[in-house]
Amino acid sequence: MLLPIFAPVMANENKLQNIIAHCKEYGFIFQSSEIYDGLQAVYDYGQYGSELKKNIRDYWWKSMTQMNDNIVGIDAAIFMHPTVWKASGHVDNFSDPMIDNKDSNKRYRVDHLLEAHAETLPKEEGDALLAEMDTLLAADDFAGLKQLIEDNKIKCGISGTGNWTDVRQFNLMFSTEMGSVAGEADVVYLRPETAQGIFVNFLNVQKTGRMKIPFGIAQTGKAFRNEIVARGFIFRMREFEQMEMQFFVRPGTQKEWYEHWKETRMKWHLSLGISPDRYRFHDHVKLAHYADAACDIEYDFPMGFKEVEGVHSRTDFDLKNHQQYSGKKLTYFDTELNQHYIPYVIETSIGLDRTVMMILSEAYQEEDLSTAEKQDSRVVLKFPPMLAPIKLAVLPLLKKDGLPEIARELMNECRSEFRCFYEEKDTIGKRYRRMDAIGTPFCVTIDHQTKEDQTVTIRHRDSMQQERIPISSVKKLVLDKTRAF
Repeated sequence: MLLPIFAPVMANENKLQNIIAHCKEYGFIFQSSEIYDGLQAVYDYGQYGSELKKNIRDYWWKSMTQMNDNIVGIDAAIFMHPTVWKASGHVDNFSDPMIDNKDSNKRYRVDHLLEAHAETLPKEEGDALLAEMDTLLAADDFAGLKQLIEDNKIKCGISGTGNWTDVRQFNLMFSTEMGSVAGEADVVYLRPETAQGIFVNFLNVQKTGRMKIPFGIAQTGKAFRNEIVARGFIFRMREFEQMEMQFFVRPGTQKEWYEHWKETRMKWHLSLGISPDRYRFHDHVKLAHYADAACDIEYDFPMGFKEVEGVHSRTDFDLKNHQQYSGKKLTYFDTELNQHYIPYVIETSIGLDRTVMMILSEAYQEEDLSTAEKQDSRVVLKFPPMLAPIKLAVLPLLKKDGLPEIARELMNECRSEFRCFYEEKDTIGKRYRRMDAIGTPFCVTIDHQTKEDQTVTIRHRDSMQQERIPISSVKKLVLDKTRAF
């Protein structure tokens, strides 16, 4: 008999649509408010997607706070005093250049409009267009950007016309009102990032934790941005989750720590089992108003290399501005130097939803398993075992003869350590395929031999190989293979 052929069968251009459909079919990610025709660029995580997301969040959190003596975590509120966002620069600077089509009234982000057009051109022409766009963006040359759009005869996808307004800035923060009396409420914002909650708590954490520089504060949580052009599934959403760490350092040492965290964060990504050639660093040409160095860690998504994490040297901008706007001292007394100073900050900021999409993109495979005797294939999610939503499936071969009772006993033994799944419906082959589709790394089959010699068949997801092991060894084997640290 010929061995199965483990060969991917999908074209890269179809991969994103296949992933989206798979996520819907198997309970990973749904369109928000779908029964009301959905809400654009907002998504809900289903039963397996929420587990995957939690596992990624926990792995990041432990790698930051549990594996480092000088990094602690907080959970700051989403609502903050509105002056926070004035001090941070978001009220005045958190905006994107936008342009409207007068015929369709459709609004576009200028960079997205030009990037989409560049993808239709030969590579050299597309690269030249993007280089010119970057130059104009760096100079805030809005007239030049509009001229670039007109020179390239870029049309609106809805109206089909090039009847454009002037380019102008559009603030991305969501605002609402806090207060019980109409007309007397204060305007507050849904936070566009989690970092400011760390900065305003800098002294609280430093003093109560008796922290000495250098030290870091980590946080995960929701952020909100009124993205006008949101696309790429969960890559760009209006409600999303960040995993950020702000590392406070002595002024003058920021370059050294910036390089340290670039290297450290790339090692974290590679610890996920992803090949180095799937990543690259992209240094920022135009720096944000708060930075003296910045780069992105980009991953090769189905739509090309895109940012999944940013590493930024934020200088002392944030603490200095919050000190100025609040009137409260936010300095640190360095006993080694015998002086007060405002610390500099190195930031690592990774999008949790983008990381979920990265893990899905890397894990999703369509394999041809055909042999000389029959045609066969499978869709499998080859998650790193530590991140898999379900670690172990327990499958009694039959619904009778005491096999379900043995299976339930194994489930009860294991479920306190990791998430298990029990199923007794359909043939064992169909059950294996369902477990492949949700990325379960191990399946255990309980059969009549189990009653005789207390052994079970364990199946390995990636290789599909099966082996006979003692039922008493199952828990330890799965724990050893799925333990992150």
